[in-house]
Amino acid sequence: MKSIAVVNYSAEKGSVELREIDKPEIGEDDVLLEVANVGVCGSDLHQWTSDHSWAVNYPVVLGHEFGGNVAQLGKNVKSWKEGDRVVSETAAIINQNGALSRQGFYNLDPDRKGFGYGVDGAMTRFVKVPARLLHQVPDQVPFEQACLTEPCSVAYNAVIMNSRIKPGDRVVVIGPGTIGILSAVMAQLAGGDVAIIGLSQDQKRLAIAASYGLKTIVGDASTWAYEMDGLGADCVIDAAGVSETLKIALDLVRPRGQITKVGWGPKPFNFSMDPLVQKNVTLQGSFSHNWPVWEKVIGLMASGKLDVKPIIGGVWKTSEWHEAFEKMHSGDVVKSVLKPD
Repeated sequence: MKSIAVVNYSAEKGSVELREIDKPEIGEDDVLLEVANVGVCGSDLHQWTSDHSWAVNYPVVLGHEFGGNVAQLGKNVKSWKEGDRVVSETAAIINQNGALSRQGFYNLDPDRKGFGYGVDGAMTRFVKVPARLLHQVPDQVPFEQACLTEPCSVAYNAVIMNSRIKPGDRVVVIGPGTIGILSAVMAQLAGGDVAIIGLSQDQKRLAIAASYGLKTIVGDASTWAYEMDGLGADCVIDAAGVSETLKIALDLVRPRGQITKVGWGPKPFNFSMDPLVQKNVTLQGSFSHNWPVWEKVIGLMASGKLDVKPIIGGVWKTSEWHEAFEKMHSGDVVKSVLKPD
């Protein structure tokens, strides 16, 4: 049985196309997942435009934000049954005996390879998934929302797990993309007084952020960051996809404050890091997520405390991938979601 898939086939710019692929053959510890919905990530766009900074195993089916129904079980899989509604984490290949994996931080395992770049992802009808990655989706959470558990988990890990935000803290988020808006929402849930900043061309995305009750700023956020006591923001979340924004973060953060960088930026930033030293600032990186983070996020979605509907700009068929990618790339929508034909 063959299905159409969105395939990134080389490192050349624009090297993404629809191809027919075979249904995957699963191993004894895997499940075959029939995809219901898959979110388009900024990293999918970066591979499409060939400005990414990670190794890709070409050709590869894109898509790592996905959920669906279990269609087939490997012979060792006992904790799931066919028809179960699930979402999947992204760490498709890890060294389960590695030091970090044994501590539960398999997201940081040096041997980690994820869906959509290391192994085939979910922009197709069926995807092979190790059973260890699955989480149950409550009936009240539709798949077009549940597939965004992954970016929500990125934001939760960056803000709740890796940042030290306290109620009343002033928090600035740089970049109104999916991760930026979700990070701002997480900081709001943590009790922060939150502003998100973008550029003039980000007006549509900033309007979505404003619908969450967030302060939105175009350009310079210095006035807002410094207006309380003249010292700056307690925490700056850098969710932009360029390295230069770290300089903005250093300008906005207060002495003894924190910068959490979650956005990828492959180019050198070419400026002095002396303000980091002078202000005694903590610079924290944040990558991916792990099991307990996913469980927390699913609980928040199920309870209604975390609503992802405002960031979903539309649902397109897999065969309409190009329009869905363009809508995100141009800033017309925050998040595009695909559904298999």
